[in-house]
Amino acid sequence: MSSTTDRPLRIGLTGGIASGKSTVADMFAELGATVIDTDVIAREVVSPGQPALDEIREIFGPQVFAPDGGLDRAAMRAVVFADEAARHKLEAILHPRIRLATMEQAAGAGGAYQLIVVPLLVESPLRSFVDRVLVVDCDTEAQIGRLLARDAETEEQARRLIAAQASREDRLAIADDIIRNDGELQATRDQVLALHHSYLQRASHDSR
Repeated sequence: MSSTTDRPLRIGLTGGIASGKSTVADMFAELGATVIDTDVIAREVVSPGQPALDEIREIFGPQVFAPDGGLDRAAMRAVVFADEAARHKLEAILHPRIRLATMEQAAGAGGAYQLIVVPLLVESPLRSFVDRVLVVDCDTEAQIGRLLARDAETEEQARRLIAAQASREDRLAIADDIIRNDGELQATRDQVLALHHSYLQRASHDSR
């Protein structure tokens, strides 16, 4: 990893589906941290008029598009969830654009440190772009409960969504820092505050 002396410290925030990444990122943002969310960038990359949308239409056809011409995310998820080759094709379109946009945002965003939210950081080339990895962790049952309340129709579907990602063990293996997020929100907030101060100290030390 490169020196942080001429730029902000970069923290890669990751975690499994429904682990609470957005909640944790929002808590850091409230403390003044610069947050760059690759999920937000991914939506911008496929917004109307973007070249990626034309490529998706060419490869996947009109069935993954809504009547207004925008991407039908649910239809797209269904296609790539059922077909690994299709998922790789979609990733080949999106990931280079997301990576480039993330790096451009980071270069212009400033801040004492930057929190770069990358849900699939274990498999992402952006892992080499960050200086530390922060994993938001919770047990599988907590993930299932949140998915049933949010996205999944059945427990079986929730478990499939979890299994489709890198394992909890793989995420924890790359972690420099861990936030446990399966208890009270205040407990999560306390962990965020402690890490915020730690990152500020680390960034100040690195800049000397």
